[in-house]
Amino acid sequence: MRTRAALQTAPGKRLIVDEIEVPDPLPDQVVVKLASSGVCHSQLHGMHDLEAPRPIVLGHEGTGIVTAVGRDVAHLSEGDHAIVTWVPRTPQIGRKDAVPVGATYREELVHGLVYTWGEDSLANAEYVVPISKEYPMDVSSIVGCAVLTGAGAVLHTAKVRPGESVAVFGAGGVGLCAIQMAALLQAYPIIAVDLQDEKLDFAREFGATHTVNASEVDPVEAIVDITSGGADFAFDAIGLRITNEQILPATRSGGPGVDNIGGMAVMIGWPGNEMTLDPGHFMRHQRQYRGSLGATYPDKDFEMFLRWHQEGKFPLDKLVTRRYTLDQINEACDDLESGQILGRSIIEY
Repeated sequence: MRTRAALQTAPGKRLIVDEIEVPDPLPDQVVVKLASSGVCHSQLHGMHDLEAPRPIVLGHEGTGIVTAVGRDVAHLSEGDHAIVTWVPRTPQIGRKDAVPVGATYREELVHGLVYTWGEDSLANAEYVVPISKEYPMDVSSIVGCAVLTGAGAVLHTAKVRPGESVAVFGAGGVGLCAIQMAALLQAYPIIAVDLQDEKLDFAREFGATHTVNASEVDPVEAIVDITSGGADFAFDAIGLRITNEQILPATRSGGPGVDNIGGMAVMIGWPGNEMTLDPGHFMRHQRQYRGSLGATYPDKDFEMFLRWHQEGKFPLDKLVTRRYTLDQINEACDDLESGQILGRSIIEY
Protein backbone atom coordinates (compact mmCIF):
# COMPACT_ATOMS: atom_id res chain seq x y z
CA MET A 1 0.00 0.00 0.00
CA ARG A 2 1.27 3.44 -0.89
CA THR A 3 0.43 6.25 1.53
CA ARG A 4 1.61 9.77 2.29
CA ALA A 5 3.94 10.64 5.17
CA ALA A 6 6.24 13.44 6.32
CA LEU A 7 9.86 12.30 5.97
CA GLN A 8 13.24 13.64 6.84
CA THR A 9 15.85 12.32 4.42
CA ALA A 10 18.96 13.93 5.95
CA PRO A 11 19.91 15.68 9.22
CA GLY A 12 18.87 19.33 9.35
CA LYS A 13 16.71 19.12 6.24
CA ARG A 14 13.12 20.28 6.10
CA LEU A 15 10.50 17.56 6.11
CA ILE A 16 9.03 16.49 2.80
CA VAL A 17 5.58 15.00 2.29
CA ASP A 18 5.83 12.09 -0.10
CA GLU A 19 4.57 8.55 -0.59
CA ILE A 20 5.98 5.61 1.36
CA GLU A 21 5.30 1.93 0.81
CA VAL A 22 3.54 0.14 3.69
CA PRO A 23 3.63 -3.67 3.37
CA ASP A 24 1.07 -6.08 4.77
CA PRO A 25 1.52 -6.38 8.54
CA LEU A 26 3.72 -9.11 9.99
CA PRO A 27 2.05 -11.51 12.47
CA ASP A 28 2.68 -9.13 15.40
CA GLN A 29 1.86 -5.89 13.54
CA VAL A 30 -1.19 -3.81 12.62
CA VAL A 31 -1.94 -0.94 10.24
CA VAL A 32 -3.81 2.08 11.57
CA LYS A 33 -5.37 4.69 9.27
CA LEU A 34 -4.75 7.80 11.33
CA ALA A 35 -7.26 10.56 11.97
CA SER A 36 -4.88 12.73 13.99
CA SER A 37 -1.40 12.99 15.48
CA GLY A 38 0.13 15.16 18.16
CA VAL A 39 3.11 17.39 17.41
CA CYS A 40 5.57 16.71 20.22
CA HIS A 41 8.63 18.82 21.05
CA SER A 42 10.77 15.68 21.43
CA GLN A 43 10.35 15.10 17.69
CA LEU A 44 12.23 18.34 17.07
CA HIS A 45 15.17 16.79 18.93
CA GLY A 46 14.92 13.84 16.56
CA MET A 47 15.00 16.15 13.55
CA HIS A 48 18.20 17.78 14.83
CA ASP A 49 19.90 14.50 15.79
CA LEU A 50 22.88 14.21 13.47
CA GLU A 51 23.44 10.53 14.23
CA ALA A 52 19.91 9.20 13.76
CA PRO A 53 19.53 7.07 10.62
CA ARG A 54 17.46 8.40 7.72
CA PRO A 55 15.01 8.36 6.04
CA ILE A 56 12.76 8.66 9.06
CA VAL A 57 9.09 9.36 9.69
CA LEU A 58 8.51 10.96 13.07
CA GLY A 59 5.53 11.36 15.38
CA HIS A 60 4.65 9.01 18.24
CA GLU A 61 1.11 9.84 19.34
CA GLY A 62 -1.86 9.32 17.05
CA THR A 63 -5.44 8.06 16.90
CA GLY A 64 -7.06 6.18 14.05
CA ILE A 65 -8.91 3.11 12.84
CA VAL A 66 -7.27 -0.32 12.56
CA THR A 67 -7.39 -1.45 8.92
CA ALA A 68 -5.21 -4.58 8.94
CA VAL A 69 -4.21 -7.00 11.70
CA GLY A 70 -1.41 -9.59 11.85
CA ARG A 71 -2.49 -13.14 12.56
CA ASP A 72 -0.92 -13.27 16.06
CA VAL A 73 -2.56 -10.06 17.34
CA ALA A 74 -5.38 -10.83 19.77
CA HIS A 75 -6.31 -7.47 21.31
CA LEU A 76 -7.19 -5.62 18.09
CA SER A 77 -9.57 -6.19 15.19
CA GLU A 78 -10.19 -4.37 11.92
CA GLY A 79 -12.45 -1.38 12.52
CA ASP A 80 -11.27 -0.80 16.10
CA HIS A 81 -10.42 2.73 17.17
CA ALA A 82 -6.93 2.85 18.64
CA ILE A 83 -4.11 5.07 19.86
CA VAL A 84 -0.59 4.58 18.49
CA THR A 85 1.95 5.37 21.19
CA TRP A 86 5.64 4.89 21.99
CA VAL A 87 5.14 3.11 25.33
CA PRO A 88 4.56 -0.66 25.11
CA ARG A 89 1.38 -2.16 26.52
CA THR A 90 3.34 -4.87 28.33
CA PRO A 91 5.65 -3.63 31.12
CA GLN A 92 9.30 -4.23 30.20
CA ILE A 93 12.66 -4.42 31.93
CA GLY A 94 15.46 -2.52 30.24
CA ARG A 95 15.47 -0.62 26.97
CA LYS A 96 15.11 -2.25 23.58
CA ASP A 97 16.63 -0.97 20.36
CA ALA A 98 14.27 0.72 17.91
CA VAL A 99 13.68 -1.73 15.07
CA PRO A 100 12.21 -0.35 11.82
CA VAL A 101 8.68 -1.61 11.23
CA GLY A 102 9.15 -2.36 7.53
CA ALA A 103 7.81 0.67 5.66
CA THR A 104 10.06 1.87 2.83
CA TYR A 105 10.76 5.08 0.94
CA ARG A 106 12.20 4.68 -2.55
CA GLU A 107 13.18 1.14 -1.58
CA GLU A 108 15.05 2.32 1.53
CA LEU A 109 13.88 1.16 4.94
CA VAL A 110 12.13 3.89 6.95
CA HIS A 111 13.63 4.10 10.41
CA GLY A 112 11.89 4.56 13.74
CA LEU A 113 10.07 2.42 16.30
CA VAL A 114 6.67 4.01 15.63
CA TYR A 115 5.47 6.87 13.45
CA THR A 116 2.30 8.98 13.31
CA TRP A 117 3.25 11.77 10.91
CA GLY A 118 1.70 9.84 8.07
CA GLU A 119 -1.73 8.82 6.87
CA ASP A 120 -1.29 5.11 7.61
CA SER A 121 0.87 3.82 10.45
CA LEU A 122 2.41 0.34 10.37
CA ALA A 123 3.22 -0.57 13.97
CA ASN A 124 4.04 -3.42 16.28
CA ALA A 125 0.77 -4.18 18.05
CA GLU A 126 2.48 -3.68 21.43
CA TYR A 127 2.34 0.06 20.69
CA VAL A 128 -1.31 0.19 19.64
CA VAL A 129 -3.99 0.53 22.32
CA PRO A 130 -7.70 0.04 21.55
CA ILE A 131 -10.09 2.74 22.76
CA SER A 132 -13.86 3.06 22.83
CA LYS A 133 -15.52 4.52 19.75
CA GLU A 134 -17.26 7.03 22.01
CA TYR A 135 -14.02 8.99 22.42
CA PRO A 136 -13.03 11.77 19.99
CA MET A 137 -10.68 10.87 17.17
CA ASP A 138 -8.84 14.18 17.20
CA VAL A 139 -7.80 15.28 20.70
CA SER A 140 -7.44 11.71 21.97
CA SER A 141 -4.18 11.46 20.00
CA ILE A 142 -2.26 13.47 22.61
CA VAL A 143 -2.97 10.82 25.24
CA GLY A 144 -0.29 8.81 23.40
CA CYS A 145 2.51 11.11 24.59
CA ALA A 146 1.71 14.49 26.15
CA VAL A 147 -0.80 13.15 28.65
CA LEU A 148 0.95 9.91 29.53
CA THR A 149 4.29 11.71 29.96
CA GLY A 150 3.16 14.62 32.10
CA ALA A 151 0.30 13.02 34.01
CA GLY A 152 2.13 9.71 34.34
CA ALA A 153 5.15 11.37 35.95
CA VAL A 154 2.93 12.91 38.62
CA LEU A 155 0.71 9.87 39.14
CA HIS A 156 3.15 6.97 38.87
CA THR A 157 6.71 8.29 39.20
CA ALA A 158 6.23 10.85 41.97
CA LYS A 159 3.03 9.34 43.39
CA VAL A 160 1.87 12.78 44.51
CA ARG A 161 -0.63 12.78 47.39
CA PRO A 162 -3.22 15.36 48.49
CA GLY A 163 -1.69 18.42 50.11
CA GLU A 164 1.81 17.86 48.72
CA SER A 165 3.39 20.78 46.88
CA VAL A 166 4.28 20.60 43.20
CA ALA A 167 6.34 22.87 40.93
CA VAL A 168 6.35 22.35 37.16
CA PHE A 169 9.01 24.02 35.00
CA GLY A 170 7.59 24.50 31.51
CA ALA A 171 3.93 25.19 30.80
CA GLY A 172 3.80 23.49 27.40
CA GLY A 173 1.72 20.45 26.53
CA VAL A 174 3.54 18.01 28.81
CA GLY A 175 3.85 20.50 31.66
CA LEU A 176 0.15 21.35 31.52
CA CYS A 177 -0.71 17.65 31.73
CA ALA A 178 1.49 17.38 34.83
CA ILE A 179 -0.27 20.39 36.34
CA GLN A 180 -3.72 18.99 35.54
CA MET A 181 -2.81 15.64 37.11
CA ALA A 182 -1.48 17.37 40.23
CA ALA A 183 -4.76 19.27 40.52
CA LEU A 184 -6.78 16.05 40.19
CA LEU A 185 -4.67 14.55 42.99
CA GLN A 186 -5.39 17.64 45.13
CA ALA A 187 -1.78 18.80 45.41
CA TYR A 188 -1.21 22.25 46.88
CA PRO A 189 0.32 24.59 46.00
CA ILE A 190 0.79 23.86 42.31
CA ILE A 191 3.37 26.25 40.88
CA ALA A 192 3.82 26.75 37.14
CA VAL A 193 7.17 28.17 35.96
CA ASP A 194 7.68 29.59 32.47
CA LEU A 195 9.11 32.58 30.60
CA GLN A 196 5.84 33.69 28.99
CA ASP A 197 2.97 35.27 30.90
CA GLU A 198 0.47 33.97 28.32
CA LYS A 199 1.51 30.38 29.05
CA LEU A 200 1.42 31.01 32.80
CA ASP A 201 -2.11 32.40 32.56
CA PHE A 202 -3.09 29.33 30.53
CA ALA A 203 -1.58 27.07 33.21
CA ARG A 204 -4.03 28.46 35.76
CA GLU A 205 -6.86 27.06 33.63
CA PHE A 206 -5.41 23.58 34.25
CA GLY A 207 -4.99 23.90 38.00
CA ALA A 208 -1.90 26.00 38.71
CA THR A 209 -2.46 27.92 41.96
CA HIS A 210 0.69 30.04 41.63
CA THR A 211 2.82 31.15 38.68
CA VAL A 212 6.45 32.23 38.39
CA ASN A 213 7.89 34.08 35.40
CA ALA A 214 11.51 32.90 35.36
CA SER A 215 12.52 35.82 33.15
CA GLU A 216 11.66 38.21 35.98
CA VAL A 217 12.64 36.41 39.20
CA ASP A 218 14.82 33.52 40.32
CA PRO A 219 12.37 30.59 40.08
CA VAL A 220 14.13 28.56 42.79
CA GLU A 221 13.91 31.42 45.28
CA ALA A 222 10.29 32.04 44.33
CA ILE A 223 9.32 28.37 44.84
CA VAL A 224 11.13 28.22 48.17
CA ASP A 225 9.27 31.35 49.25
CA ILE A 226 5.83 30.13 48.10
CA THR A 227 6.25 26.73 49.77
CA SER A 228 8.08 27.98 52.88
CA GLY A 229 11.12 25.84 52.22
CA GLY A 230 10.84 24.09 48.86
CA ALA A 231 8.41 21.92 46.93
CA ASP A 232 7.76 18.28 47.70
CA PHE A 233 8.12 17.61 43.97
CA ALA A 234 9.62 19.67 41.14
CA PHE A 235 9.22 18.54 37.51
CA ASP A 236 11.30 19.68 34.54
CA ALA A 237 9.07 19.52 31.46
CA ILE A 238 11.55 21.50 29.35
CA GLY A 239 14.86 19.64 29.35
CA LEU A 240 17.29 22.55 29.19
CA ARG A 241 20.46 22.39 31.26
CA ILE A 242 19.37 25.34 33.39
CA THR A 243 16.04 23.73 34.29
CA ASN A 244 17.71 20.33 34.81
CA GLU A 245 19.83 22.07 37.44
CA GLN A 246 17.10 24.23 39.00
CA ILE A 247 14.53 21.57 39.91
CA LEU A 248 16.63 19.89 42.61
CA PRO A 249 17.30 22.98 44.81
CA ALA A 250 13.65 23.96 44.26
CA THR A 251 12.62 20.97 46.39
CA ARG A 252 12.47 20.95 50.17
CA SER A 253 15.44 19.87 52.25
CA GLY A 254 15.68 16.75 54.35
CA GLY A 255 18.39 15.98 56.86
CA PRO A 256 19.77 13.40 59.28
CA GLY A 257 17.59 10.42 60.09
CA VAL A 258 16.04 7.41 58.40
CA ASP A 259 12.82 9.10 57.31
CA ASN A 260 14.08 12.69 57.04
CA ILE A 261 13.99 12.56 53.24
CA GLY A 262 14.00 15.71 51.13
CA GLY A 263 11.90 16.49 48.08
CA MET A 264 12.08 14.82 44.68
CA ALA A 265 13.15 16.39 41.39
CA VAL A 266 11.74 14.61 38.32
CA MET A 267 13.08 15.10 34.79
CA ILE A 268 10.44 14.58 32.10
CA GLY A 269 11.68 16.90 29.34
CA TRP A 270 14.29 15.41 27.00
CA PRO A 271 17.67 16.58 28.40
CA GLY A 272 20.98 17.56 26.92
CA ASN A 273 24.24 15.75 27.66
CA GLU A 274 25.56 17.72 30.62
CA MET A 275 24.50 19.29 33.89
CA THR A 276 26.22 20.22 37.15
CA LEU A 277 24.73 19.49 40.58
CA ASP A 278 26.07 20.02 44.08
CA PRO A 279 26.36 16.49 45.60
CA GLY A 280 25.43 18.02 48.95
CA HIS A 281 21.82 18.05 47.75
CA PHE A 282 21.85 14.25 47.92
CA MET A 283 23.92 13.76 51.08
CA ARG A 284 23.28 16.69 53.41
CA HIS A 285 19.71 17.34 52.29
CA GLN A 286 18.64 13.81 51.23
CA ARG A 287 17.00 15.21 48.12
CA GLN A 288 16.14 12.79 45.31
CA TYR A 289 16.54 13.12 41.53
CA ARG A 290 15.07 10.76 38.98
CA GLY A 291 13.85 10.58 35.44
CA SER A 292 10.39 9.63 34.23
CA LEU A 293 10.16 8.10 30.75
CA GLY A 294 6.62 7.29 29.73
CA ALA A 295 5.47 6.28 33.22
CA THR A 296 2.11 4.80 32.30
CA TYR A 297 0.17 1.57 31.92
CA PRO A 298 -1.39 2.20 28.49
CA ASP A 299 -4.19 -0.37 28.59
CA LYS A 300 -5.46 0.92 31.94
CA ASP A 301 -4.43 4.57 31.97
CA PHE A 302 -5.55 5.57 28.46
CA GLU A 303 -9.12 4.60 29.27
CA MET A 304 -8.89 6.52 32.56
CA PHE A 305 -7.53 9.69 30.92
CA LEU A 306 -10.19 9.60 28.19
CA ARG A 307 -12.96 9.00 30.70
CA TRP A 308 -11.74 11.99 32.69
CA HIS A 309 -11.86 14.02 29.48
CA GLN A 310 -15.49 12.99 28.92
CA GLU A 311 -16.27 13.98 32.51
CA GLY A 312 -14.64 17.41 32.09
CA LYS A 313 -11.83 16.64 34.52
CA PHE A 314 -9.00 16.48 31.96
CA PRO A 315 -10.03 18.83 29.12
CA LEU A 316 -8.07 17.61 26.11
CA ASP A 317 -10.07 19.89 23.81
CA LYS A 318 -8.83 22.91 25.74
CA LEU A 319 -5.27 21.59 25.67
CA VAL A 320 -5.28 21.33 21.86
CA THR A 321 -5.07 24.91 20.63
CA ARG A 322 -3.90 24.61 17.02
CA ARG A 323 -4.55 22.19 14.15
CA TYR A 324 -2.61 21.57 10.94
CA THR A 325 -2.81 19.37 7.86
CA LEU A 326 0.00 16.97 6.94
CA ASP A 327 1.10 19.38 4.21
CA GLN A 328 1.60 22.02 6.92
CA ILE A 329 3.97 19.85 8.98
CA ASN A 330 6.96 22.21 8.62
CA GLU A 331 4.82 25.15 9.71
CA ALA A 332 3.67 23.12 12.72
CA CYS A 333 7.27 22.34 13.67
CA ASP A 334 8.38 25.95 13.19
CA ASP A 335 5.53 27.26 15.36
CA LEU A 336 6.37 24.78 18.11
CA GLU A 337 10.09 25.51 18.04
CA SER A 338 9.52 29.27 18.18
CA GLY A 339 7.32 28.98 21.27
CA GLN A 340 4.06 30.01 19.58
CA ILE A 341 2.00 27.02 20.71
CA LEU A 342 -0.12 27.13 23.83
CA GLY A 343 -0.73 23.58 25.04
CA ARG A 344 -0.49 21.07 22.20
CA SER A 345 -0.98 21.18 18.44
CA ILE A 346 -2.17 18.29 16.30
CA ILE A 347 -2.19 17.17 12.68
CA GLU A 348 -5.54 16.14 11.24
CA TYR A 349 -5.72 13.73 8.30
